[in-house]
Amino acid sequence: MSLSEATPSRRFIGARQEGRQSYWRRLDWWLLGAALILSVGSSVFVWSASRSDLAGDDPQYFLNRHLVNIAIGLVLAFIVSRLDYRLLRAYAPVIYGLAIVGILLVYTPLGTTIAGARAWVQVPGGFTLQPSEFAKVAIVLILAVILSEKRDAEAEPRDRDVALALGLAAIPIGLVLLQNDTGTVLIMCTVVVTMVAVSGARTRWVAGLLVGGVTAAVVAWQVGLVKDYQIARLTSFVNPEEAASTAAYNATQARIAIGGGGLWGRGLFQGPQTQGNFVPVNESDFIFTVIGEEAGFIGAAITILLLSIVLWRGMRIALGAGELYGRLVAAGVVAWLAFQTFENIGMNVGIMPITGVPLPFVSYGGTSMFASWIALGLLENVRLHQQQQL
Repeated sequence: MSLSEATPSRRFIGARQEGRQSYWRRLDWWLLGAALILSVGSSVFVWSASRSDLAGDDPQYFLNRHLVNIAIGLVLAFIVSRLDYRLLRAYAPVIYGLAIVGILLVYTPLGTTIAGARAWVQVPGGFTLQPSEFAKVAIVLILAVILSEKRDAEAEPRDRDVALALGLAAIPIGLVLLQNDTGTVLIMCTVVVTMVAVSGARTRWVAGLLVGGVTAAVVAWQVGLVKDYQIARLTSFVNPEEAASTAAYNATQARIAIGGGGLWGRGLFQGPQTQGNFVPVNESDFIFTVIGEEAGFIGAAITILLLSIVLWRGMRIALGAGELYGRLVAAGVVAWLAFQTFENIGMNVGIMPITGVPLPFVSYGGTSMFASWIALGLLENVRLHQQQQL
């Protein structure tokens, strides 16, 4: 082979190698590292919380599935971060449509009810998926597309674009509300309000959303659209000293577990509340109680610190985005993760109502873990795109 024939090939290979190196070099490793430590580190607490359940006579059943979920989540994050920025924007309507179809499957014979909420779909192999988790991703992407479509010299989205965005967001929110999944609805509503505010929409839209949300909640309460057990969950944190047979039981037991951990914790597998199963679903919704009891204040503080790093880096990505679309995607993801984190930890320590939302990157649960890592992939995608423009 002549030199003239070999040179283009060498240049092509060199360009591909440089592209790979550039991708890994331009990643936000603070963001990725904090999320990875959270997911991998939480595995031991998922193991501690679930090993006494002896699912399938295998005390490591939940641990093994949790590790598999993390691995799948990492793959999804990698794929999403590598997607072409323009394709991510162009296929937002398709992703939105698939999310709606997924939610509707809950109302078919494939749907199943867990903890009073018909929000899961049975899939082959004995697994379940919660489509509403993926609907969070769809809402972020579709709202970012619509709210960033400003015309020449326009400083804010047009009213009809805002109205269209709200109308599209209302469909999955309404469907999830019918599933009795109030926790996910609250997260979705927070994402919508945040993205509308960040888009530069007129103040009346944000104020109207806040007032309308409160009004709708009161009306739903008064006319009985909200079930009694949902009301009990949402109000139990106001009076956590009620009798143990009421909805405050979980909150009370969670506070006992966290308080009993002290500074350094009781040690892995040594928490009496955790090992005694006094707090239900403590490998998922109440995983923070396991961390607080067995790793103490230090372990809980490290968990909060790592989650704060994820949110901090996400905010930096949003603020540094050169395009409104990227800024809206990053802001929507940060609002989602921030509110979900606050709600989960808040219900564990008794300052927020019990809504059954998992702790991002930490709780056991495949769909939640997948959605969390997809969210991280979106943040990395925005970062990589903005660095390409520098």
